[in-house]
Amino acid sequence: MTHPTKKASEMTVAELAAYIDQSVLKPEFTEADIRRYIQEGVDFGCATVCVNPSSLPIAAELTAGTKTGICVVCDFPFGTSTTASKVLQAEEYCKNFQIQDLDIVANYGWIRSGKWAEVTADIAAVVEVCHRYGTEVKVIFETDALTVEEVKKACECAIEARADFVKTSTGFLTGHEAHGATPEIIKVMLETCGDRIKVKGSGCIRTREHFLQLIDMGIDRMGIGYRSTPIVLNV
Repeated sequence: MTHPTKKASEMTVAELAAYIDQSVLKPEFTEADIRRYIQEGVDFGCATVCVNPSSLPIAAELTAGTKTGICVVCDFPFGTSTTASKVLQAEEYCKNFQIQDLDIVANYGWIRSGKWAEVTADIAAVVEVCHRYGTEVKVIFETDALTVEEVKKACECAIEARADFVKTSTGFLTGHEAHGATPEIIKVMLETCGDRIKVKGSGCIRTREHFLQLIDMGIDRMGIGYRSTPIVLNV
């Protein structure tokens, strides 16, 4: 949990941008779109740009020599590959690129089934690979598909697996109402996790008020869509 030394409303644009992973994830994006929105994330000074694996060469080119790192999604957006496949994916990305963060989707069908040992082992296998390369791991639970108790237990699984962050949403869930990183679910995650693991909110953070509120609550990072970054930064 981040303990801000001042109110979010008093922070500079640079300080606020340090909370943002700018999402550049839509599968229909052209290469021109990908380049445009990665470059915007770099220009805003975001902590990272969050990209699909096939965009890694572009992200590596555009972030080189900047303060913005690369966040790559892994087994996104469903998290239903085998553990061995997830490990191979993580190894490939981390071995060939300088990855700051890897956002892996937990098998949330397993979470809903109460298969806690399997959930933990699945995450831990990816964490082991990423940490060898100095890459931090964020675990996406898809909280809109889960109960509050399932979210709490999933947080414990990620902590046991030595992940670096827990995260709310992919932004690509269908068949459920999209609430994303509500103050209510972020409060649950922050209180459950304490200082044992960091918390990333993503999904439906589209207003400056919401963005600033989560910072003041103590969130560590937020996934912000490419359209919303200038709105939350007020630039």
